[in-house]
Amino acid sequence: MIRRVICSIWILLWLATGPAHSQEAVAVFKAPDATPTKTLLVRSTTDIAILQPALKAFVQANPSLTLTYEQWGSNALYADSRAACDGTGTPADVVISSGVQQMVDLVNRACAQPYISATTNAIPPSRKWRDEIWGITQEAAVIIYNTDLVPPQDAPNTRFALLDLMRRPSSEYKGKIATYDIEASGLGFLFAFVDSQEATTFGGLLEGFSRTEAVATCCSAEIIQGVADGTYLIAYNVLGSYVDSVPHQNIGIIYPEDYTLFLSRALLIPKTAPNTDDATRFLEFLLSPAGQSILSESNLVQRLNSDENPLPESAQRPIAIDPKLLVAMDQHRRAIFVNKWRATFEPETGP
Repeated sequence: MIRRVICSIWILLWLATGPAHSQEAVAVFKAPDATPTKTLLVRSTTDIAILQPALKAFVQANPSLTLTYEQWGSNALYADSRAACDGTGTPADVVISSGVQQMVDLVNRACAQPYISATTNAIPPSRKWRDEIWGITQEAAVIIYNTDLVPPQDAPNTRFALLDLMRRPSSEYKGKIATYDIEASGLGFLFAFVDSQEATTFGGLLEGFSRTEAVATCCSAEIIQGVADGTYLIAYNVLGSYVDSVPHQNIGIIYPEDYTLFLSRALLIPKTAPNTDDATRFLEFLLSPAGQSILSESNLVQRLNSDENPLPESAQRPIAIDPKLLVAMDQHRRAIFVNKWRATFEPETGP
């Protein structure tokens, strides 16, 4: 689905066309009344509307820059970045993706360049690797449900409760539970793969999804809207930052009490980036207190408040940006995992 953002003095948006491009939308940012002399090209999986406040603030602080922002799907962005690394595509200056395992793979393939500063040294080791990739956000994987249609006692606060719900002999949730399609979404694959390593419930979840004819679909916005309008009653492993960014009165958000995964959206600077100086300036801004505050206001940095959300620290599971994620990129392991997923979500056929 192509996203559109309303034009303003800050932003011009046009639709990407032509077979050579797979971006979903493109936007151009510059400070009002500025006459920029340089361009920074950012390719990212983050919705333009959600990252827009940070992009506006950055160009306001750097009026000599025009920032061109391309929004991509994670799988397409990974393929594009591989092509740029191999010399068969045009490189961006900055790449940001929620498909963190794909970004770690790019670093492992020597597709990124290093950068070290006091700012990057200050972030936790779990949010960086080889001084070539950095986590800029903190976003929870949550369960959401339609509060008008799901009784309070059915709202699953843990994966075990979700399993119990899916094992009921009645069919009120049949075809009404959604999650990401791991073949269409790099983020969805990451969440499911980490679940498979983290949870003893993963096999049961797959069985439950199959039993209830759960729906696997590509996109956060589609899943969230589907829960809001009653197409789905419950959705599993949805990116909480996107749910919070467009509040719906009838959507309940659950941080699973058994454990809640936290994603740190990853940024790298391609080794062939034309504008490295401004790319590092952009990284410094996003990691600065001012940048993190703006990302927090956009719900991309979710800070759990013990009064509003008493999720204990022991239940908070950050997905570390490290070489262990390369396991998720192993072709043989991926094929086995995807085949199990297909068997869960593809309907059985007759003889």
